Amino acid sequence: MFEFLQNFVEWKYVLSAFIGVGLAAATGFRVFLPVFIVSLASHLGWLSLGESFSWLSSLPTLIITGVATLVEILAYYIPFIDHLLDTLTIPAAAAAGTLLFASQFVDAGTFPQWALAVIAGGGTAATISSAFASTRIASTTTTGGFGNPFVATAETVGSTIFSVLAIVVPILVFIFVVILLFLIFKFGKKLFKKIFK
Repeated sequence: MFEFLQNFVEWKYVLSAFIGVGLAAATGFRVFLPVFIVSLASHLGWLSLGESFSWLSSLPTLIITGVATLVEILAYYIPFIDHLLDTLTIPAAAAAGTLLFASQFVDAGTFPQWALAVIAGGGTAATISSAFASTRIASTTTTGGFGNPFVATAETVGSTIFSVLAIVVPILVFIFVVILLFLIFKFGKKLFKKIFK
């Protein structure tokens, strides 16, 4: 009985990690959209958060993140503003990824919760955000900026899919994140060298 309980507790943390990584990855695409989806899901009772993160499910948070999401999505379709946003969103994505990852580890204790959140959540978000910033630079260089709206649309769609899947099928989205990070590390250096050679 004790062994079963121990396995259950461990599985709970593994599942929390899958959800947290998926949500953190989603913030790498768009900063506010995953926070809005978490706020909406927790407000509707589809996602449980700890007491210290209950503010995420409040109506004011839902409204603020909804407006911020809309502004962020539209701003990425404005030339020059999209590149300006990239310089701001990489650290913002890391912060949002850390926050959303931590929201899934409320019972782990303060130090493990935030240590894991910074490394796994913030690291994942910053890596994906940096990769898309490089992709936008490559798009501007090769298409004169005409391809940037397609990059922006791909980011919004990716953020939505990753956010929803992280809540609904966290194991599947975790696999997607691992594949995505592998592709970023494999092809990212080549892309970076082509842009700045």
